[in-house]
Amino acid sequence: MFEGTTVVCVRRGEQVAIAGDGQITMGNQIVKASARKVRRLYKGSVLAGFAGATADAMTLLERFESRLEENTGDLMRSGVAMVKEWRTDRALRRLEALMIVADARMSLLLSGSGDIIEPEDDIAAIGSGSGFAQAAGIALLETTDWPPSRIARRSIEIASRICIYTDDVVTVEAIGE
Repeated sequence: MFEGTTVVCVRRGEQVAIAGDGQITMGNQIVKASARKVRRLYKGSVLAGFAGATADAMTLLERFESRLEENTGDLMRSGVAMVKEWRTDRALRRLEALMIVADARMSLLLSGSGDIIEPEDDIAAIGSGSGFAQAAGIALLETTDWPPSRIARRSIEIASRICIYTDDVVTVEAIGE
């Protein structure tokens, strides 16, 4: 588990949003409250969020974006290529991060241990507050007609009330809303 971040992905059909908090911690100290842990990739058609060491996550985002270019934006093929490289490359396999990526058709959770998971319940979350954000997201998805961006934002805000490594400075990116 990674301390210092919470990222959640919420989907309703072809509408999808990824939200992330802005807090960066070093040990028991908050060093930044407004970091952007969510990005748009591949001409704005792919969303990506990361948890883990910032330098590691940025390296992985650059690699993933290269895979998207090579595979003409195909999320699954790019995810498979990325995870294979992440797991087998000597330098990359030492990187400590998790990623959630999504386009209009699917959402995937990627890890350096070779995981490519398409989440159930149209919700995926990573980071130290992930369980709190995921629970809030599931409840809101089942009981409201809110768009994914509103659910994702509110899920992070709720997690920030429980997880000391999550704040309520939220970045949200959405597709299809």
